[in-house]
Amino acid sequence: MDRPVRHRLPRPNRLLALVVTLLVGCGVVLAAGTAAASGEDETALAAADRTDGSGDGRGGDGRGNARGRGEGRGDPRDPDARGNGRDGLRDGNRDNGRADGRGGDPGDPRDRNGRDLRDINGRDDNNRRNNNNRNNNNRNNQNNQNNQNKDDEEFPGRDQAAPPSDDDFVDINDVRPDNDRPRNDGDASTGSFVARCGLPDGHRNSDNFMVTPGKRNGAQHVHNYVGNLSTDADSTDDSLHAAGTSCDRDNKSTFFWPVLRDTSQQGDDTDEDGGGRDGNVGKILPERTVDLRFLGNATSKVEPMPDDLTIIMGDAKAKTNGPTNANAQWTCTGFENRTTDKYPLCPAGSRLVRILEFPSCWDGENLDSEDHRSHVAFPDDDGSCKDGFKTIPRLRETITYDRPNGRDFALDTFPDQQHDPSTDHSDFMNIAPDGLGKLAADCINSGRNC
Repeated sequence: MDRPVRHRLPRPNRLLALVVTLLVGCGVVLAAGTAAASGEDETALAAADRTDGSGDGRGGDGRGNARGRGEGRGDPRDPDARGNGRDGLRDGNRDNGRADGRGGDPGDPRDRNGRDLRDINGRDDNNRRNNNNRNNNNRNNQNNQNNQNKDDEEFPGRDQAAPPSDDDFVDINDVRPDNDRPRNDGDASTGSFVARCGLPDGHRNSDNFMVTPGKRNGAQHVHNYVGNLSTDADSTDDSLHAAGTSCDRDNKSTFFWPVLRDTSQQGDDTDEDGGGRDGNVGKILPERTVDLRFLGNATSKVEPMPDDLTIIMGDAKAKTNGPTNANAQWTCTGFENRTTDKYPLCPAGSRLVRILEFPSCWDGENLDSEDHRSHVAFPDDDGSCKDGFKTIPRLRETITYDRPNGRDFALDTFPDQQHDPSTDHSDFMNIAPDGLGKLAADCINSGRNC
C-alpha cells in the first residue's frame, strides 16, 4: 500500500513555520486572557451593583478610580484595574455619600488623597442641614424682631413697664380728712338714683371703643365691665343698643374700669396682651361690692342725661400727663372722709375702696368730643356749672375689694404708667330706655333715693 507522500520544507522554511506557529499560539493565549479579564469585569460590575455606596462618579481612570460626574474614561482592560468605568458608576450610585471628588476605587469611595467621601459628604450634608437651620433661625429671629418692632409701634411703652414704687402707697391713718366739699343751698338736688347692674362676671378685655375704636388691646390694660354685655373694641351705638345687659330696668348703659390685681399671685394672662405683655401681672382681684349711683348738684336741679352720652373720668396717663385731668380717689371702709390719690394701706377688717366720680356739666349739644373731655366738665368749687353748660346727674362708682396684705396689689395701667394709682379712671356711655333718664332726674331733684 502506498504511503501518503510527506512534503518536507527546506530547513529555512521549516524555521519560519515554527516561528509562525509560536506566534499563533501566543495569540490564542492572549485572547483567552482578554476574555477572562472581560469576565472578571462583568463580575466586578455585578458586585458593585450590590455595594452600599452612592458616589456620583460616572467613570474611572485606567485603574477604576472614580473621577466624579462622567469624568472617568479609563480603559477597563488595564490589567491592574479592579473595576471599569461602569463599575464606578454603579458603585457610586449606591454609596452613602455623593462622591464629587476625583478619586476613589469603584468599590472604595475615597478620593485620591485618601479621604472617605462618605465622611466628607456626610459632613457636607450636616453642614447643609446646619446652614439651613441657621438660616431658618435667622429668619425666625428676624420675623420675631419684626413682630416685636410692630408690637412696639402698635403697643408702645412696653419697655418701660415697672411695678409701683413704695411712694405710691400711704397708710390711711396718715391721710387728712376731706372737708372741702361744697355745701348744699336751697336749689340743691339731693336725691339719688342707683343703677343695679350686679358685679363683673367675666366680661373683660383690654379694649376701649371710645378712645381706640376697632383696635384690640387699645387700652393695654384689662377692663372689667358691668351693664352692656357686648362692649368691646368693635362696639357702636347700634350694636350696644341691640345687646343685652346685666342692669335692671333694661338699662343697657356700659360701665367699665381697670382691674385691680394681687401681685403676689400668678395671673392667668401672663402671656397675653393687656396682661403680662403690657406689664400687668398678678391675679385679678374680684370686686366685693359695686355701687353705681347718680347724684345731684349742690346748687341746682339736674336735667335728664341724654341718650348715648359718652363720658370718661380721670386720666389713664396721669403719670406722664400730670394731674390736670386726674381724679383718682382711694380710701378704706370706715375712713370714707379721707381720700387720697395713692394706694391706701387699710387696717385689718377694712376694705380697699375706689371712688370714680364723673363730670356732671354738659355742653348741651355734643355727645362726645375729639378729646373725649371738652363736651363735659366738673362743677366749679361752689358746685355750679360754668356758663353754657347744663347740670346733669353726677355718676359716682364706688367699688370695694378685699385687698392683699402689705403692698401686694396694683391697678392695671398702660405699661409706661407703671401702675401709678393716680391714673385710676373709668368710662361710661348712657344707653337707657325712654323714660328712665327722666325718672332718674325726678328722683334726684325731689330728694328721693330710687
